[in-house]
Amino acid sequence: MRQSEPDSIAGPPLQAGSYLSDGTTVMSWLNTRDHKRVAVMFLAMVIFFFFVGGVFALALRMKLLQPGPFLMDALSYNRMFTLHGIIMIFLFMIPAIPSAFGNFLLPLMLGARDVAFPRLNLASFYVYMAGASLAIWGMIHGGADTGWTFYTPYSSTTPTQVFPILLGVFILGFSSIMTGINFIVTVHTLRAPGLTWMRMPLFVWSTYATSIIQVLATPVLGITVLIVAIERVGGFGIFDPARGGDPVLFQHMFWFYSHPAVYIMGLPAMGVISECVCAMAHKNPFGYRAIAFSSVGIAVVGFFSWGHHMFVSGQSSFNNGVFGVLSMIVGVFTAIKIFNWIGTLYRGAIVFTTPFAYVCGFFFFVVFGGMTGIALATVSLDVPWHDTYFVVAHFHFIMVGGVIMGFLAGLHYWFPKMFGKSYPEGWGLVAATLIILGFNATFIPQFLLGNYGMPRRYYQYPEHFQALHVASTAGATLLGFGFLIIFIYLFIALVWGPKCEANPWNSKGFEWATPSPPPTHNFDSIPTITQGPHDYRTHERGMTYVS
Repeated sequence: MRQSEPDSIAGPPLQAGSYLSDGTTVMSWLNTRDHKRVAVMFLAMVIFFFFVGGVFALALRMKLLQPGPFLMDALSYNRMFTLHGIIMIFLFMIPAIPSAFGNFLLPLMLGARDVAFPRLNLASFYVYMAGASLAIWGMIHGGADTGWTFYTPYSSTTPTQVFPILLGVFILGFSSIMTGINFIVTVHTLRAPGLTWMRMPLFVWSTYATSIIQVLATPVLGITVLIVAIERVGGFGIFDPARGGDPVLFQHMFWFYSHPAVYIMGLPAMGVISECVCAMAHKNPFGYRAIAFSSVGIAVVGFFSWGHHMFVSGQSSFNNGVFGVLSMIVGVFTAIKIFNWIGTLYRGAIVFTTPFAYVCGFFFFVVFGGMTGIALATVSLDVPWHDTYFVVAHFHFIMVGGVIMGFLAGLHYWFPKMFGKSYPEGWGLVAATLIILGFNATFIPQFLLGNYGMPRRYYQYPEHFQALHVASTAGATLLGFGFLIIFIYLFIALVWGPKCEANPWNSKGFEWATPSPPPTHNFDSIPTITQGPHDYRTHERGMTYVS
């Protein structure tokens, strides 16, 4: 990454200082209306929760080094994998890219001074913290042993602290809805002059599609977990069959949200990859419209494929077939993105940087995990693999691997934009190598375990599975070292790192038209957009400014 002296930072005429230096007291941050500061606060919290969830994952892998009782008892093990899932999904993967990078970049990419509702934006952060605090309180005071899916009737009867965790997830949903509404209104009302729909950056397209899912699907999850909480307290028979309820109804309601939620996590990562591919190849996006519209296609079709989680629930063969086909159609839209990204890279002036290393990792995890997803959408294959480690490995490859690759690509790509500092590129590539290798070493053995019939979530297992479990734990340890290296060098770069250029990647992305880090109000005058995003055919930036 190129470095420069502070006086060499170039850009349009803008306010002095930056959002980081304009009021540095704690209260100035806690009361901020600046979308960039809200984004940084979200970023700090999701990284913290990622660390906590990762510690739980390592504890689980350490226990599974031996087939019998080891390190923890069975109840503690059940609580551990439940808390790992809840933290990683609801506190990290769902808010990580939309709430952190989306908040920071959306106004910059649209040529706006802020989001449409700055106060609602800040409120979404505090609602997120309230939901997280309540869920963490429940985890500390007894935890839950239901798994992150809260399947009934067990979640209605277990003596563990499911109630506060359910309420925490319910509150977290409001934060997601607030963010989605804010982004939709921002895209519709605050685009700079000349920024038509077909000129919007691809990250904006993916964020917009994600926001639609957040607004439409999240209320269903909120209603579902609230009903379970009420059922536990009031003894009602809504999902509990012993009281006249129907647990399959819970599955329909839960997965109607939770399958589209896969794309709340995955679509923003795809938007990050689109930005990084164009910047690292220094080429216009190949098939811009196809990439943009495929984001909307994934969002729409994702609402109609929840039933592929329920092939063994007793639904009809016709329903199984329909849900299987719809699930495969989602794979078609994902393939459209992959082929167009490869087309963008073809004959491009590729610079192999840390963000590009994570782009390569994303390609592998999404293609490999996507193929196993097509297999799991086939009823004849899903039934024998159902509730085995094959499903665990598939989910981690396609979702966790994809989201983490997108998150880390975005973190390294936009770190100079957000903080105006350089990080050591060599250490970045070392960490990327460890993480990609460690991820494969962790979850490829789990594909084999599932194929051999090892059930997921089991505390004990036959001794002949031990070698694969040991290999998986070794991979998780390597993975942990990679994340530790990232934390160390980014912290050092943030505190002591050298200042970098305003645009160290020579990117044509609209967000790079401002200094790095950006000033508080982004632009002194609203720019006029004169060309499409990532236009590398000219030397112009694509934004003009009126004095």
